Amino acid sequence: MSAMKDSGPLDFSAERVLAKEFLANFADANGEAKYLNILQEVANRRVRAVQIDLEDVFNYKDLDEDFLRRITENTRRYIGIFADAIDELMPEPTEAFIDDDHDILMTQRSDDGPDTVDNPDPRQRMPPEIKRYFEVYIRASSKGRPFTIREVKASYIGQLVRISGIVTRCSDVKPLMQVAVYTCEDCGFEIYQEVTARVFMPLFECPSQRCRTNQTKGNLILQLRASKFLKFQEAKLQELAEHVPKGHIPRTMTVHLRGELTRKVAPGDVVELSGIFLPIPYTGFRAMRAGLVADTFLEAMSITHFKKKYEDYELRGDEEELIARLAEDGDIYNKLARSLAPEIFGHEDIKKALLLLLVGAPHRKLKDGMKIRGDLHICLMGDPGVAKSQLLKHIINVAPRGVYTTGKGSSGVGLTAAVQKDPVTNEMVLEGGALVLADMGICAIDEFDKMEESDRTAIHEVMEQQTVSIAKAGITTSLNARTAVLAAANPAWGRYDLRRTPAENINLPPALLSRFDLLWLILDRADMDNDLEMARHVVYVHQTRESPALGFTPLESSVLRAYISAARRLSPYVPKDLEEYIASAYSSIRQEEAKSKTPHSYTTVRTLLSILRISAALARLRFSETVAQSDVDEALRLMQMSKFSLYSDDRQKSGLDAISDIYSILRDEASRTNKMDVGYAHALNWISRKGYSEAQLKECLEEYAALNVWQIHPHTFDIRFIDA
Repeated sequence: MSAMKDSGPLDFSAERVLAKEFLANFADANGEAKYLNILQEVANRRVRAVQIDLEDVFNYKDLDEDFLRRITENTRRYIGIFADAIDELMPEPTEAFIDDDHDILMTQRSDDGPDTVDNPDPRQRMPPEIKRYFEVYIRASSKGRPFTIREVKASYIGQLVRISGIVTRCSDVKPLMQVAVYTCEDCGFEIYQEVTARVFMPLFECPSQRCRTNQTKGNLILQLRASKFLKFQEAKLQELAEHVPKGHIPRTMTVHLRGELTRKVAPGDVVELSGIFLPIPYTGFRAMRAGLVADTFLEAMSITHFKKKYEDYELRGDEEELIARLAEDGDIYNKLARSLAPEIFGHEDIKKALLLLLVGAPHRKLKDGMKIRGDLHICLMGDPGVAKSQLLKHIINVAPRGVYTTGKGSSGVGLTAAVQKDPVTNEMVLEGGALVLADMGICAIDEFDKMEESDRTAIHEVMEQQTVSIAKAGITTSLNARTAVLAAANPAWGRYDLRRTPAENINLPPALLSRFDLLWLILDRADMDNDLEMARHVVYVHQTRESPALGFTPLESSVLRAYISAARRLSPYVPKDLEEYIASAYSSIRQEEAKSKTPHSYTTVRTLLSILRISAALARLRFSETVAQSDVDEALRLMQMSKFSLYSDDRQKSGLDAISDIYSILRDEASRTNKMDVGYAHALNWISRKGYSEAQLKECLEEYAALNVWQIHPHTFDIRFIDA
């Protein structure tokens, strides 16, 4: 082999022998004949695709490196060589299968075969493609970094390259002719024409020997049923934002997907493709405009998704063990929440809420077709500089499908759907906007308050009905947008003005506010201890480029994704005994709001659904099939904590000092349940709902214990009232 110099012509029959040898003899790590097993599956009509891994070629002992180099530099030719080798190696089927039209036609042709043997005409010889039931793909090795679209230049034409990018458009799957079959009206022969390009010139005159001898121009009829077609799809791949140099616009590349690779990608997917980089001349009217210019495209050979959808996640053995271990950990809720953006200080409850946004609740579909959404919507509203945008960006990185937009930079059409003219077919087509692209994922909208009012109304329907309805340019349709909306906004005057009512500060219409499950108000307050800790944290992160020790190793985002995908498979329900508890909690929230002069929020029936959704998400995190009372309590606590920074103000105005207020809360709760003992965890839950801290609770416990009002357990801090 090595004697063959590059200067001489390459002997492709010798290459075929090499390919055949490799396919027949290659054994994988377990010692099994990998490719012979695949071919047996193909013979039994189980699979159609034969993927040849270049890493296997590299590891095969009897092949030299030149062979590998020749495959990567002349891939299109070697696909044909491997296909010929597979034809020779194809085993007999070991299972019975039902004949389809293709098989019946093939049997008929082989019976009619002897008639055409004496004709030397190549057009009448049956091309091997038409007999094949398989497709060959050569897959590039996954070592090394994939190219960006910019780096693939003229020197790579005809070679196998790996490119990463985001899919922006996909055409429908159409049949593409591979072998055209004609029958002659005069002599009755079948004529075959192989089609290798996107366009071909049909034959009109019969080229057979008999027609030529008789000097008749036999009329040819194209037989569509006897011809062979391939599934064909065109996609547009765009550079990832991080690969675009300063001041440039992202480049795009056309990708052709054939056969088994079709329907594997959807707009918005971040993928890595390996394929052959090829030129294609313009055809038809575009050729007149383009002149001598040709276009390039990538013929895809394999597709790898960077972030799998939750449904497609298949947990590996080690991941399953890890998740089972994590699920048994009692503190998993806190750990997962603190693993979200660990370099951002504090905001623990907000991180918990964002974790629940990622998990979501199950969608409910009623018998009459009505749907109740399961996605949580969260709005973070706060002063400048409280890391809202950073949290949004981080959540988009963790979520398998995430779209990030800003209020000023997006119009109503850009969020929902636009009607465009398709450059290929000149028809009006719909192009999905940000909310449609984030279907079954998360759409983060920053600077929500800066959006135009007309554009903001486009979001109303998506947030409750989870569809986008359109009636434009003769297209009347409804698109799915099962999206969780995560919005970040600033209060009306840039900063929260305590002298005005919450409604004036928030400055969003009530119709929109009631659709958010949690509206989180984050106020930037001057607080000596907090500010010191925060500053230390920020300086530490700045110096070491990592977050300070959390007391445990934060979980990687891949582990988070795996855990969440496992949790999302559950569909928890609310048991009978909790119905009354939830109903009374909801009615008491309504009562409180009715009494207050300046309500902090709009409580509607949607709030009740929000409580149920958050509780179901919490149950999912525990891998539980039923919602427990602790989940409902935590849901109510989160709703209360979202206005935490406002309550602390009201308390000071009401004149009660914190210690006596905490005492009255605990006393009321104890008398309500008719118990003399109160658990420390319960006490903390009650008072944190009212906006007090743990330190204040401990101070209250000590002060009243000294007055002999109650006794405190020295280790667990549980409280027992002394009956006076």
